Amino acid sequence: MKHAMLGAAAFLFATGAMPAGAAEPISPERLAETVKVLASDAFEGRAPGTAGETKTVDYLVARLKALGLEPGGRDGSWIQPVPLVRTQIGAGGTMQATVAGQAVPFVQGSSIYVSTVRPVDRVAIADAPMVFVGYGVSAPEQGWDDFKGVDLKGKVAVFLINDPDFEAKPGEAVAGRFGGTRMTYYGRWTYKFEEAARRGAIAALIVHDTPGAGYGWNTVVAPGGENYDIQRANPEERVLLQGWIEGDAATDLFRRAGLDLADLRLRARRADFAPVELKGVRYSASLPVTFSRMQSRNVLARMPGKTRPDEVVMFGAHWDAYGVGAPDAEGRTVRPGANDDALGVAGLIELARGFAQGPRPDRSLVFGFWTAEERGLLGSEAYAVDPVYPAEKTVANFTLDILQTAGLSRDVLLVGQGQNDLEADLARAAAAQGRSVTPEALPERGLFYRADHFPLARRGVPTLLLMAISGAPDLVEGGRTAGEAWLKAYMACYHQTCDRWTPEWNLSGAAQDIALVRDIAGSLANSSRWPHWSPTSEFRAVRERTNGR
Repeated sequence: MKHAMLGAAAFLFATGAMPAGAAEPISPERLAETVKVLASDAFEGRAPGTAGETKTVDYLVARLKALGLEPGGRDGSWIQPVPLVRTQIGAGGTMQATVAGQAVPFVQGSSIYVSTVRPVDRVAIADAPMVFVGYGVSAPEQGWDDFKGVDLKGKVAVFLINDPDFEAKPGEAVAGRFGGTRMTYYGRWTYKFEEAARRGAIAALIVHDTPGAGYGWNTVVAPGGENYDIQRANPEERVLLQGWIEGDAATDLFRRAGLDLADLRLRARRADFAPVELKGVRYSASLPVTFSRMQSRNVLARMPGKTRPDEVVMFGAHWDAYGVGAPDAEGRTVRPGANDDALGVAGLIELARGFAQGPRPDRSLVFGFWTAEERGLLGSEAYAVDPVYPAEKTVANFTLDILQTAGLSRDVLLVGQGQNDLEADLARAAAAQGRSVTPEALPERGLFYRADHFPLARRGVPTLLLMAISGAPDLVEGGRTAGEAWLKAYMACYHQTCDRWTPEWNLSGAAQDIALVRDIAGSLANSSRWPHWSPTSEFRAVRERTNGR
């Protein structure tokens, strides 16, 4: 009975019958109506650079205009252009390592998987030295440097996936230093490729292992040599070739070089680790590449603040999905992305509606609808590289990316525990709904680094991500067991044709979560408070450097 009472109170709060920072209720029915439009076959899966993008952008602009918001882009525009480049490794190329004069061939998709994000016609690497750099972490705040000044210019950097403490045993000095099993940004493959480029490497390869990566080899090779990036003024700021080397293939290569990879894993967990060159090993690749350029768009809307309009509270969700693909068993080809992330887009529209109908806040509100999230957070990255509103003046970012569709929940899931002050705000807002906060179930998968808030976080903006696939919700009807069943069923449809709207959805729980964002953001928008990163966060230093708070 107690849980039922809590659930009823939470529903009243979520739908606006209880006092909140904005008067307009969060309507499950309106959420559903928006999703049904965006996830319909007419929008063709909302892939960037397609007719589906044009329909999506036009729809969003019309909805935002109708709510009375202002254009949020430059020069009175609703649009921020996002130039993209798509690359594809072609067939017929060769890759090999030469060890003491003996060729060890690599087979794309089997022993190795590589791609490029540079717009080139061919990847050509001849006899490049290979250097093992451990986990490849440079973390001044932790007093940790795996590189020790090694010169990587023109070389192939070989990394381990995840953080130095991921496999640490109790009693090891490194145990818990990087959050234990919770992945930090230093553990992500994106960081390792970026660090290799910063240090002049021509290529970067990560040794794959399923526990450390959080997914198997089949997931690594799924893109088939395809990659995307934003168009950069200097493409050479990315490595020429990036990818993974399969675990057994890496072990064999190191053995041929007279090295024990298992022993090197242990050594890499020590702060005094120094890079190890694979003596006598040279890497070569000759790979044909095709590339194309396309123009995509972010949609930006703004509600100007009445007293401090230069200070911004930002909301984000991505409008893109996976477009049209191979037919499923029922012949459907459109991958509609109903939950991922049409529901998040619907949530932003409902937030905009509520704030538009209430008193104008002191700080400005900005709503960002990002393109190309499914291609690597590229729309939000393009914004972060060239922000319309400076990061140092952006108070916080709130991102909605996959909400649960199974009804009221006793808890809300927190992604990235221990990062910033917004987590305490979430706990207070959840308590006001009669709910608790549950940390994500699998922090080693690094979900905090895999959504559109992250490019803003890297620039120092405190962020809060709501992502329902970070664990099983404790549902009012059926508890955690029912939550696990929902999560399993949804993940079977992740990025597939079956991620579509259905009358079986119960969006009262999604309305709860959107109301949390509304109330936390509304409080910030009417205060002079600036949230802070925690002392152990990777992003604290950049905020202090740029914002000074």
